Amino acid sequence: MSLAIPPAARDALERWLSHLASVQGRSPATVTAYGADVSRWLDFLARHRGEGYGLAALVQVAQTDIRSWMAAERAAGLSSRSLARRLTAVKTFTDWLAEREGGDATVVLSARSPRYRRTLPRPLAEDAARAMLNEVAYHPEEWIAARDQAVVTLLYGCGLRISEALGLDADALPLPEVLRIRGKGGKERLIPTLPITREAVARYARLCPWDLSEGPLFRGAKGGRLGSAQVARTVAEARRRLGLPASATPHAFRHSFATHLLDKGGDLRTIQTLLGHASLSSTQTYTSVDAARLMDVYSRAHPRA
Repeated sequence: MSLAIPPAARDALERWLSHLASVQGRSPATVTAYGADVSRWLDFLARHRGEGYGLAALVQVAQTDIRSWMAAERAAGLSSRSLARRLTAVKTFTDWLAEREGGDATVVLSARSPRYRRTLPRPLAEDAARAMLNEVAYHPEEWIAARDQAVVTLLYGCGLRISEALGLDADALPLPEVLRIRGKGGKERLIPTLPITREAVARYARLCPWDLSEGPLFRGAKGGRLGSAQVARTVAEARRRLGLPASATPHAFRHSFATHLLDKGGDLRTIQTLLGHASLSSTQTYTSVDAARLMDVYSRAHPRA
């Protein structure tokens, strides 16, 4: 089904997406997701009202429009979590548009997101994380085994997102004691690197058959930039051999980095900085993980009458 978005609204959407990518430095995946979310909202407005609309109408939306849209999305089977994300995209777009076109966007910006239960991160136990660091180095080609081990060591040793690790270029060699990472929104952060991490990356660099004087640091079998899907497959194969749950994904190493730091007395502000979280509330999720684990131990070990 084609989307019934008026030309002026479509043009505004394209300008906003360009702004997200070029000015705010949002990732291509984020820009694509936001574009899809807001497109559905603009299409709904056109069909709901039964007529075209100008940009002013996108800013000064009635509460009934918002409620009808959210009800329609839920009726279509959208989860509360996905609807909350979609509403965030609509709010961000409307706020940007109001700054340029004028008007009062209070109704949209004050719309309440549906409540949903946040999924807690599922980190690996320390012994499982160590086992995975060795198990991923399973490939018969020595340089590929070293590459996979270096990538996972970076994820666990520095708490990187998979996109951040695979986005490193060869000019990061030799890996410094403090690594500069450009994360979400183009924000930079500095992360100390452990000797074991630097050694793993150096070993991979020595064995890699491709020229690492320039271009991507981590290479695929044909010399191009290593993709996240290949890393996911490598980690999945390793966890199956070790009998670990499906939650043991590449991203679980980032969760493990944060949780194990917290276990060893790391403070939330420092962990927030290392992870590159814009809000402390994102980092505080790890205190919930710690509390959940404590309650699990308590429920299993506490004497009962």
